[in-house]
Amino acid sequence: PSSGDKAPLWEKKSIFWLLPYWPDLDVRHAIDVMYMVKNVCESLLGILLDIAGKTKDTLKARMDLQDMELRKELHPQELHTGKKYLPPACYTLSKKEKISVCEFLHEVKVPSGYSANIKRLVSMKDLKLIGMKSHDCHVMMTQMLPIAIRGVLLEKVRDPIIALCSFFNTISQKVMDPLKLDKLQQDVIHTLCRLEMCFPPSFFDIMVHLIVHIVKEIQFLGPVFLHQMYPFERFMGVVKKYVHNRHRPEGCIAEGWAA
Repeated sequence: PSSGDKAPLWEKKSIFWLLPYWPDLDVRHAIDVMYMVKNVCESLLGILLDIAGKTKDTLKARMDLQDMELRKELHPQELHTGKKYLPPACYTLSKKEKISVCEFLHEVKVPSGYSANIKRLVSMKDLKLIGMKSHDCHVMMTQMLPIAIRGVLLEKVRDPIIALCSFFNTISQKVMDPLKLDKLQQDVIHTLCRLEMCFPPSFFDIMVHLIVHIVKEIQFLGPVFLHQMYPFERFMGVVKKYVHNRHRPEGCIAEGWAA
């Protein structure tokens, strides 16, 4: 509701609220953990490797810090040429450190079927990762990233990132102890607070915020693997093969599936 002369923040109310049972639901919208992990992974790799178009540490982000009068050591500095210089932050990797991370990912070997060939995703020329799928990001966040960064970052930056990867690994298990979920929730909140002390505010978008709600959702819906999108994405891959007439994709899918 609006207060005074201020306009309401939200103008649309979902039609689902017309359902009599909708206000009583504990979980109205299930979080898609698959895409959430993918987005968090891309944001994390983008800011660590300073990938153009993916990094959240931009000039606008530094200007926001300047407007909020936070972390004066990171405020952009104007050079005599008129250009803006961004001082390195605690999470900024040198070229040697980026090469170390990319070389590890380029040389890692996993069993057949465990994940995609990570070597093909690493560009040693540009020192970045390209073409990562959702499952590649899942493997990266739960297994590979903690090992790749363990010797190239400061402890105050490395430890919360490793703790976040450990959290994703924990919630991905098929068996979870309900008595440990409250402690898991406290730990992930503490981890995000530690990340806020290092990363710029632009890093904490809606996908990073949703991490706080995963444990509560597990308490209501069960382990994450029971309500992830992987089975639906695999089924869509099967269904799309039925499409031979792109002007009538629904009809092709219906006839192909019926046959």
